[in-house]
Amino acid sequence: MSGEKNLEKLISSMTPVLLDKEYVYGTLEETSMSLLESLKPMGTFYEAEGLSVILAKQEADEHHIEYQGVFRCITLNVHSSLDAVGLTAAVATKLTQLNISANVVAAYYHDHIFVAVKDADNALAGLIELTKTGVSPIRVIEMK
Repeated sequence: MSGEKNLEKLISSMTPVLLDKEYVYGTLEETSMSLLESLKPMGTFYEAEGLSVILAKQEADEHHIEYQGVFRCITLNVHSSLDAVGLTAAVATKLTQLNISANVVAAYYHDHIFVAVKDADNALAGLIELTKTGVSPIRVIEMK
């Protein structure tokens, strides 16, 4: 089943949900399947410096994994296509207007927005507002 590509439909039909857990980003220099099974990361990404993991803060603390910052996750709950254009930009623009930093992870079915714990409620309210107001048309500015 392919996801939605129409930006207006994506914005109006998304249902942002703030997950209960607190999450952190960490790096594992050495990994094993047993460690990954134990950590139950929400996401991973291989980088030159090691395996980046997004995992529950509790798991990071229990396994003594260093991190900076604690985040909450807002799942957009709309099946967006990986080819959709503008959803990330619309979400980032709305959160920028609220002075909220966002770390966006696009998965197969949904987009997930990680925001600082202190900003989570405001970010959720802003994204819910976005579903009601939609996005403004993009204005092209001519350079002279």
